Amino acid sequence: MVTIIGAGPIGLACGIALKKHGIEFRIIDKGCLVNSIYQYPVNMTFFSTADRLEIGDIPFISHNVKPTRREALEYYRRVSAYYELPIQLYEKVSSIDGVEGNFEVKTDKGVYKSDHVIISSGFYSDPHLMNIPGEDLPKVKHYYDEPHPYAFQKILIIGAGNSGVDVALETFRCGSDVTMAIRDSEIKKTVKYWVKPDIENRIKDGDIKAYFNTQIIQIKEKSVVLETTGGEVEIENDFVLAMTGYEPDFSLLEHAGVRFGDDQYRTPVYNEATMESNVKGIYLAGVVCGGLHTSKWFIENSRFHGESIAEAITKKS
Repeated sequence: MVTIIGAGPIGLACGIALKKHGIEFRIIDKGCLVNSIYQYPVNMTFFSTADRLEIGDIPFISHNVKPTRREALEYYRRVSAYYELPIQLYEKVSSIDGVEGNFEVKTDKGVYKSDHVIISSGFYSDPHLMNIPGEDLPKVKHYYDEPHPYAFQKILIIGAGNSGVDVALETFRCGSDVTMAIRDSEIKKTVKYWVKPDIENRIKDGDIKAYFNTQIIQIKEKSVVLETTGGEVEIENDFVLAMTGYEPDFSLLEHAGVRFGDDQYRTPVYNEATMESNVKGIYLAGVVCGGLHTSKWFIENSRFHGESIAEAITKKS
């Protein structure tokens, strides 16, 4: 029996690979099916084309070249149903103990015996905090769903990556008074090519205000204090949408004994051929393999991890 932790696209792909190899398994997730995609903004469009998000040899047909969040949710539901994957949702894993062939995976609903464990928990559950005064105020949001709640409000967007730019444009077009606080001297070069000219023109025309080379010093009830190239600036503010990125929950890996490299990204130690960690019988798949380097692994380039793991487990058997 194999326990897969995480019912995202990569966790599902691992389950499909195990099923094709005749290996018994279960998939456990603390949230809903493909919870990370569900957490994306309602109107989000993927950067990738549909074919690069496919798993299990099931075609992903979308209305446009770039699929939407809604289409992706439907697709992964359909794949899960087709393969009849044994998925246990809204069940949080708290620990992994034991050794290969005799692991105990403990959740808030039970304890499961497992010969092997695959950790495919992603990184979207924990926001990358700024650790500044006022970050815990109710008006500060690290997750964004849709623009309507922020209509006619003074919004500060922190970040100039894809998420920050999408949020800025959506809230602006919904009637928000939008200001961006950007740590660097320009919009990130990695922003989607069909969006980048739009945000740059909105800033140039003054529709969206932007402070470049800027840090946030403090968030107050009705304002935000910024450290700009011209000194401190305090601006009126109703909501702060902090698109500062996300990071994996390292606690489960640490408890299980998985080691990390000495690099700045806290990259977990694993065999690139088999995806097995330094702990025999515990495998890593998907974004979690990159540690804090969350832009290294995506659905597109990690959806094949499951096959490598299935082959490794089959050889051991």
